[in-house]
Amino acid sequence: MKKCLFIGIVFLCCGLILFSCKQNKVTSAADLAVDEKLQKELQEKFILVEDGGTIELPSGTYRFSKALSLEGKNNVTIKGAGADKTILSFLGQTEGAEGINITNCKGITVEGFCIQDAKGDNLKLKNCKDVIIRKMNSTWTTGADTANGNYGYYPVECQNVLLEYCEVSYCADAGVYVGQSTNVIVRNCYAHHNVAGIEIENCIHSDIYDNKAENNAGGILVFDLPKLFQANGRNARVWNNESINNNFKNFGKPGSIVASIPSGSGMIIMATDSVDVFNNKITDNKTVGLAIVSYLITGKPINDTSYGPYCHSIYAHDNVFSRKVALIPDTKSDLGKLLLAALKSPADIVYDGASEKELRDANGLLPEGKKICLQNNGDIKFLNLNAWKAEKPQDMLKTFDKDISKFSCTISNINGNNTPVK
Repeated sequence: MKKCLFIGIVFLCCGLILFSCKQNKVTSAADLAVDEKLQKELQEKFILVEDGGTIELPSGTYRFSKALSLEGKNNVTIKGAGADKTILSFLGQTEGAEGINITNCKGITVEGFCIQDAKGDNLKLKNCKDVIIRKMNSTWTTGADTANGNYGYYPVECQNVLLEYCEVSYCADAGVYVGQSTNVIVRNCYAHHNVAGIEIENCIHSDIYDNKAENNAGGILVFDLPKLFQANGRNARVWNNESINNNFKNFGKPGSIVASIPSGSGMIIMATDSVDVFNNKITDNKTVGLAIVSYLITGKPINDTSYGPYCHSIYAHDNVFSRKVALIPDTKSDLGKLLLAALKSPADIVYDGASEKELRDANGLLPEGKKICLQNNGDIKFLNLNAWKAEKPQDMLKTFDKDISKFSCTISNINGNNTPVK
């Protein structure tokens, strides 16, 4: 009897294990029926909705094979029953690249549902004004896969963007990506297991605060890139964020900018002007807490005569840096190798020291109004690579220094002209 009871318990346990595995298995596109009727009904609503109207998305999990699109509408709300209740899956999508594509609209609110597995970007908005994205979830159920779409949320060439209380994961580029937009707020968002958690690119007047970037390859990025519609990104404030344990593998698409981000990067400011980084907790990032670098560090050609590849007026102050002693920089990256050679450990702040010849002084420092300033960040490990002295990247092993006192200055009124969004 005892033997039979034992065997029964074993079989029961095995059954529970198998059930658990089955529940956690990624569902393939072939296993899901396409909800063609609802897809058609929703697309009709997207086309016919009048200005000031609301499109309600029902509770449930639905698979769509085609992108949903909204064009030229004003003051429209697209609303689900909740990010855990309304789930739109585009696994195995056959038409269109985005999950939802919104263009040339004004006064758009997207809230309360989850978008999964679009072929390209889960949610894209282009050339829109007065945008709110709120209480959403965006993910790829395939996990960390280079074939995943690039962006979870992708407002581009927009004005007045508010993105709040959203979660995003497993993007092959950036989870929250706001590009070439003006007046941007990203707050109270949770970005995890992406290549980059939150990325602000070529934007003017941006506030990034009260977010958590965790377990990405890179946590929070503020970039300015060449050959884009809106140039000269500037005026960003990055504060009260947590950038934690961003040591996830970099699964970015080969050749992309983010594919070169070292795993273990808490924050990166690249080639942009007027950024205020303060009151952030930057913890347990294995390569670098905060990097302030020029576009030249990518090794990519510029091919844009109007582009400025250097950082100016960057003020990092009153941040808290901490990390485990045993962390080792990402040795798959050149920066990680350099840090290991120079410091035998990760760095809290790295400045590449690259600048225009006509601006820097004999010590490589920038003039008033363009300085890099570092204040009140605790007892940190700092590295200035002095790239202006180096002919080749490997030369920085000879040009670097650890003298942070040269950057003891303050900058006032960065982003002082920001216009609140909502």
